[in-house]
Amino acid sequence: MNKTKFIYWQEEDMFLGYLDEFPDYMTQGESLEELKENLEDIYHEVTSGNIPSVRRAAELDIA
Repeated sequence: MNKTKFIYWQEEDMFLGYLDEFPDYMTQGESLEELKENLEDIYHEVTSGNIPSVRRAAELDIA
């Protein structure tokens, strides 16, 4: 099982979020569990190679 970080917040009665590595792809859910399921679907979609020009976030070590 792989793990990836995600950012989420609640607005009124919806949970919104995105994958830390792919901040351009937001989703929502009526519960935190539904949001996690939707984020997993997005992860599989953007890592499948079927979407051209997927932008990613990365970390840079500065000396």
